[in-house]
Amino acid sequence: MPHSFVTIGEVLIRLTTQRSERLTQARGFDAIYGGTECNVAVALQQFGVDTALISRIPANDIGQACVNFIRQYGVDTSRVVRCGDRLGLYYLEIGASVRPSAVVYDRARSAMSEIEPGMVDWSGAFAGRDWFHFSGITCAISEEATATVAAGCEAARAAGMTISTDFNYRSALWSPEEAAKRLDPLMGYVDVAIGSARDPILGVMLGIDGNVEPDDRSAEAYLPFVESAVSKYVFKKVALTIRDIHSSDHNSWQGVYFDGSEIALSRRHELEVVDRVGGGDGFAAGAIWGVMNGWDAGVTADFAAASGAIAHTIHGDFNLASEAEVLAASLGGADVQR
Repeated sequence: MPHSFVTIGEVLIRLTTQRSERLTQARGFDAIYGGTECNVAVALQQFGVDTALISRIPANDIGQACVNFIRQYGVDTSRVVRCGDRLGLYYLEIGASVRPSAVVYDRARSAMSEIEPGMVDWSGAFAGRDWFHFSGITCAISEEATATVAAGCEAARAAGMTISTDFNYRSALWSPEEAAKRLDPLMGYVDVAIGSARDPILGVMLGIDGNVEPDDRSAEAYLPFVESAVSKYVFKKVALTIRDIHSSDHNSWQGVYFDGSEIALSRRHELEVVDRVGGGDGFAAGAIWGVMNGWDAGVTADFAAASGAIAHTIHGDFNLASEAEVLAASLGGADVQR
């Protein structure tokens, strides 16, 4: 049976410096739209999943431009609440060599940060859908947004839907302790948990460090961390990204996936980074697709890691790769397609 996915989250205007300029010297910016949950929806849409977005976007020309941008990739925006004063935005300085990328947020009092549970028609939004996804970023932007996510989780559980989350910690938005306090009550709803092995939120919530040094990495090395998460929160599946940063342009990238009984470590990808934003969202979409298809742990880990790896090679937030392209990358293929 085909799966149908719905997610809730903020969509932002992304203003990126040109030619790897610093924010302090930039005289022009490339403007696109994106946001972690929307990025996941777009990636899954490329794999053939029917996806929809719940958000709150102003009913003005900028808001309409944002909605139009999302719609072109096939995501259903009919459940977007059109009200509020402003669309949040962020400025992105693309790093190079030893200089890391940098982000400056301008999202205070954004339309999505002022969303409330009663603004969403949950029965309508969930009609005919079987998967609900949220991330820690949405909960970080306001207590009202957290309450709305909680209402969505309650409605999704009542409807028998699978629920997934990506912790997606952002130090610019809150501390690990604040994040853990706000997210902990939601974890009882979650079936599929996605994050980084070095995510500080998980470290606080579980009281255990998930980081494993490169020379010691194996699937089994991550098992204590994963088992701790499953034991405390009764997650059914856990997917984790592993990133080693050699420079802004060169990252090593892998994934770990636990399906409830088996744990697998993906192949390692050496990335020449074009655009890092959305890499974790590409991984999340790949992991969700693996779960939807009932693939074994090894195949899911490799597919998720490859999906995230490809996302690093595409300008913008969205991973615009087909299932076939990701499967080829998961097997190490990078030959010219003819």
